[in-house]
Amino acid sequence: MEEVFDLFGNPVDPGTGKPGRPRRVATLEERNKVKALLAVGWSNERIASVLQMSLPTFRRNFFHELKLRSVARDMLDARRLELAITAAQCGNVGAMRQVDRLLDRFDQMEAERAYASKPKEQPEPKAKLGKKVLDEVLALDADAELMKELDLETRGDVRH
Repeated sequence: MEEVFDLFGNPVDPGTGKPGRPRRVATLEERNKVKALLAVGWSNERIASVLQMSLPTFRRNFFHELKLRSVARDMLDARRLELAITAAQCGNVGAMRQVDRLLDRFDQMEAERAYASKPKEQPEPKAKLGKKVLDEVLALDADAELMKELDLETRGDVRH
């Protein structure tokens, strides 16, 4: 029996002869699509809508893929590097350049991680002064300013 596809390339299930809707089974192609979309940061709701299924069905069928969300991007980058190295070993010059670009990007990402993990130096918080102490400090500063001004005025009048 020939498999029938809809407009978007999804297989159409002819039915099992049993009442009710057949249980959705995830295909390898759908699993790979979910892994790729997780790697680029799509939300569960968005991926489920692309696969034309409800969110609970999506979670049930792709539970194992969803556990890998935090490392999906790293897995994708690792696979890209692996494929580029394989092509470069066969003598593909473009792949050699791509390996260099990927290595530079990974080095930059590692440097950014190291910089971000350094504890930031924060200035020591200034001690809060009470109202009376603050008034006293301001009075002393004003007194010092007045003394400087008086000294400057008296220096001009002195004869030797």
